[in-house]
Amino acid sequence: MSLTTLIRNCGRLRHVCFLLAMPLAAGTVRIYVTDSATDTIHVIDPATNKVVQVIEGIEVPHGVDFSPDGSRVYISNEYESVLDVVDQKTGKIIKKVPLSGHPNNIAVTKDGGRVLVCIRSEPGALDFVDTTSLERVTSIPMKRGLHNVYVTRDGKYAVGGSVEGNFAEVIDLQTEQPVWDVEFDKGVRPMALETNPDGSTGRIFVQLDRFHGFAVVDFATHEEVARIKLPDEPSGFGIVEGRDSVPSHGIGVAPDGKTLWVNSTLARSVSVYSLPELKLLGNARVGDIPQWLNFTPDSKTVYVSNSGAASVSVIDMKTLTELARIPVGEGPTRVNTLVLH
Repeated sequence: MSLTTLIRNCGRLRHVCFLLAMPLAAGTVRIYVTDSATDTIHVIDPATNKVVQVIEGIEVPHGVDFSPDGSRVYISNEYESVLDVVDQKTGKIIKKVPLSGHPNNIAVTKDGGRVLVCIRSEPGALDFVDTTSLERVTSIPMKRGLHNVYVTRDGKYAVGGSVEGNFAEVIDLQTEQPVWDVEFDKGVRPMALETNPDGSTGRIFVQLDRFHGFAVVDFATHEEVARIKLPDEPSGFGIVEGRDSVPSHGIGVAPDGKTLWVNSTLARSVSVYSLPELKLLGNARVGDIPQWLNFTPDSKTVYVSNSGAASVSVIDMKTLTELARIPVGEGPTRVNTLVLH
């Protein structure tokens, strides 16, 4: 039976479907992809670039993250305004945690004790879910709704961005209070964090509405210091359909800290820049409407979700060639990497 047939058959079930029922060894890596136009999360084995698990029954999944030991998968559920807590092995939902409003992306603190959930509905908030009690324990009010949130490598801060509010907010995770923000002239989309050699945060790379590139914010001075425009060629895709309102969506710093990767909707490509110089090194073609990206922990492969093509492009980070294009569910958006130690 073909992989496509297996996935189609799994789609008829309202629970998790395992395509390969194999135990996960220590050091196992899995790539999770949330399919925002349906109720599935596809799980890819990067060793084979095959789908090995499909989690079902979570309508309009948005963000996905993991407990530090990999035993739990946390998924924000836009349809029900809850955080779904999923058992990693069985794929079954352990609990649905009610949130203060309509959620978008999530992040787990470094100690695994809290899940941070962006609340996009007005007036906007950052919800904190305790991972022991599996209850929402607090909500930090924001000036407007939050879209994406990230935790710094040293675990000290969270950085949230607002599309409607045109700002990025930095929250102290010890006091659970906002400490500073930076305002932009456009809505804030995905962001990526650069880490200094001493473990502190160096710069924030910020994608913006109607800008084909990204802004650069110095974490120490709290100021925008540059804007980098992506290459114009190849160009033109999606303008008629209005895709130029979000021309660049999906950005990430490779695990080794040496490169920054940035999606282009208009060029159907991902561009790579050297760090810290931000020198353009090249581009790799991907599928229609790239939305998100993430890496294998060895910094050898980047996975890019193609929301307009129901697929994920697998890019060799050294040669900038597409190794595979993996079929997933409709509207694939967020991509995250689970490593089981």
